[in-house]
Amino acid sequence: MKIGGYKLIFVVVGLIGVLLIATPALSIIIPIPKGQQFSEVYLLGPQHTMENYPFNITVGQNNSLYVGVTNQLGSSAYYVLYVKLKNQTDLYPNPAAGTPSAVPPLYEYRFFIQNGGNWASLLNFSVSSATFSENKSLVNVLTINNVAFTVNKPAAWDSDSTMFSYQLLFELWIYNAQTNTVQYNNRYVSLQLNLTQTV
Repeated sequence: MKIGGYKLIFVVVGLIGVLLIATPALSIIIPIPKGQQFSEVYLLGPQHTMENYPFNITVGQNNSLYVGVTNQLGSSAYYVLYVKLKNQTDLYPNPAAGTPSAVPPLYEYRFFIQNGGNWASLLNFSVSSATFSENKSLVNVLTINNVAFTVNKPAAWDSDSTMFSYQLLFELWIYNAQTNTVQYNNRYVSLQLNLTQTV
């Protein structure tokens, strides 16, 4: 190999070395993009597993499940988790618009999670009072964690799925320090329920 070839190799190796040494300094000036930042809300069954979720429920029957939130935002966050009861005509939150469901919240959790942390709580619920007619059910009172809420939420008989369909809806909101308000975090999860007259 001629001297010109060696010069080229030394120049290339030298430039690579300069880039490797300068990378930490450049990261201060040019921010390196972080991984995806998000919050996650999830449900687990009463044994803290992904099975045995309540589905067929009757009046007076006690039901339980775990609800949890994981913080992967890159910083600590203060959350509010709203619990709502919806029927088949109530709308879910709109992910495209980033808007929550218009169904009013019944119950709420407020908690703080450090980055990379997790929060979970057992939720107990029961339909304390309901009425049935031929093609309609009406949940009068829903009890969540021993707090009774008058809801008067109807559901029409769904002949396709052969059920009176309700959902427990869990919406995640997050505190915004700039506006000093909690805002919908565009995260939710729901649990399908079939209200029956007998087990």
